Amino acid sequence: MTQGIILKSVATNEDLAKIQQFSRRELLPEEIYVFNVDLCNNDVDRDYEKFSVETLKQMAELFVGKTGIFDHSMKSADQTARIFDAFVEKVNGKKTADGEDFYSLKAKAYMLNNEENKSLIDSIEAGIKKEVSVSCSVDKAYCSICHTDRKRAACEHRKGRMYGDRLCFNILTDATDAYEFSFVAVPAQREAGVTKSFSVKEEAEMQDIVKMISQGDELTLSKSQTNELYSYIEGLKQEAELGEAYKKKLIKQVVDLFKSAFPKMDEALFVSVASVMTSKELLGFCDGMKKSLNESKIKPQLAVKAETKMNDYSDFKI
Repeated sequence: MTQGIILKSVATNEDLAKIQQFSRRELLPEEIYVFNVDLCNNDVDRDYEKFSVETLKQMAELFVGKTGIFDHSMKSADQTARIFDAFVEKVNGKKTADGEDFYSLKAKAYMLNNEENKSLIDSIEAGIKKEVSVSCSVDKAYCSICHTDRKRAACEHRKGRMYGDRLCFNILTDATDAYEFSFVAVPAQREAGVTKSFSVKEEAEMQDIVKMISQGDELTLSKSQTNELYSYIEGLKQEAELGEAYKKKLIKQVVDLFKSAFPKMDEALFVSVASVMTSKELLGFCDGMKKSLNESKIKPQLAVKAETKMNDYSDFKI
């Protein structure tokens, strides 16, 4: 990470008014420590995911009032700060990895300026504590290549790979909730960070779990789910073996049909073409070739044959 994302700030009267919405008593300026946070942005992160600008704007509203903790701990004892304002800001002259204008979701947070927090405040002031990561949820994750929503369907593209001159990554949209921000050592986003971790419900379908794995999500599975997933994968392997055997039979049928239609051509050419076809394409070729060969054998009853000669009655001429 090359840029600090926690910056020192001085509380204004407007800041104090917003902070009072979350405190049960009126806090004095000397009682609080205010700092700015770059929560996240619309650049492609280390997990090959990025937020859309519209999603950042949705998250700006959702993060107001959310707490700051350490390493995404769920313990209330680890709560150290609270966000009282958030907004999206364009960074002039800067572009994202995919060439868009760079936008950052910024926030203002406060904590008590007391002995308990003195060590943390000193670390922030010294630039030691400066990386943060946010925890949130979004409804959609679109593939940057084919725009398939990977939360609902799988596609053939893989995050982090290049397809031509285009990088494959997920575009996260439609923010549904924001949970907290955490002080971390290595955030997913280079400028700030996004940590995405999911605990899978016990009743989750195996297809859903496999889909989440294909999307690169971090999962926490129970022992029973692990055993079930293993059995599910073994079943898929057996089905794949049967499918491969069936495809080999289809390839042989297609090659034989090609040989019947083009007996003088090299058989190796037909094998090469059929080997790269999908099972669906092979079935289509089988049906089409069979129909074509059958139709070529049918002749109209009244058709005149090329070798037939008209009778000139020469036998009866004197």
